[in-house]
Amino acid sequence: MEIRHLRSFVAVAEERHFGRAAERLHIAQPPLSQQIKQLEAELGVRLLDRTTRRVDLTEAGRLMLERTRSLLADLASLEHDVREVGRGAAGVLRVGFVGSATHRLMPALVQRARAELPGVRLQITGTMLTPQLEEALLENRLDVALLRPPVRASELSLETVEEHRLILAVPADHPLARGAGSVRLTELQDMDFVSFPQESALTAIVQESARRVGFRLRVVQRAGETSTVLAFVAAGMGIAVVPDGVHGLAVDGAVAFRDLADMPDVQLSAAWRADARSPLVPAFLDLVRRTVSGEAPARPPQEDQ
Repeated sequence: MEIRHLRSFVAVAEERHFGRAAERLHIAQPPLSQQIKQLEAELGVRLLDRTTRRVDLTEAGRLMLERTRSLLADLASLEHDVREVGRGAAGVLRVGFVGSATHRLMPALVQRARAELPGVRLQITGTMLTPQLEEALLENRLDVALLRPPVRASELSLETVEEHRLILAVPADHPLARGAGSVRLTELQDMDFVSFPQESALTAIVQESARRVGFRLRVVQRAGETSTVLAFVAAGMGIAVVPDGVHGLAVDGAVAFRDLADMPDVQLSAAWRADARSPLVPAFLDLVRRTVSGEAPARPPQEDQ
């Protein structure tokens, strides 16, 4: 059975008139009549009782109309879904975030994806370290990740989406909490540090910066999540170097932040497998770019009233 024959049958069955059905389908009446005859011949049953005044459905025709309507609706849904997946607007996308991006950027991205890509379901894995995210991408457990370079695997593609200053977090009653201007790294060499895990990209950057000015960090506590690092700082366990923009994670009034001199900026990058073929990946990357740039979210299409 051809789809055009099914559509023609539904039009005739609903209009109960070949002329009106032909007008609805924008075809001439003789070809329409021929299509119905071909469909009946293929099925070996009469679907329509024709008279000079009207067209009625046979019992077989009534069943055919019910099933064909459902079939054509499923076909339309299939066509829509395939097009949506093809343009990266439908499907499941597995996304991982480093800790600071989990708290700051992830909520905005999820909200925007729900508004602009309603057919995409995001599976979120947050508060991971860059090495863990890199491994998950390589093992195809994630489709895309927001992480902090560097990464070692040449199989991954990277795109920088943001650059952040590294700032100093100290307990609110710490002597450095009341200063003005930037703190130099050399002022911190005899202090206790709360740090991210040893394998963290931020840890490597801070350690190298300290080594460059002549001292090693005295780490008294480590934590994998930025919020936990700040909680330890608030408790007076030590000071910490964290990305700018995490102020909202600090315990109210218990942590003070100062600018740091002698520290490089750190990047936040999107990473994905270079051989990724899913159209969801570029669709999500475009969403990230527009969210970071501050572009206003697109309004969902309004249904006709």
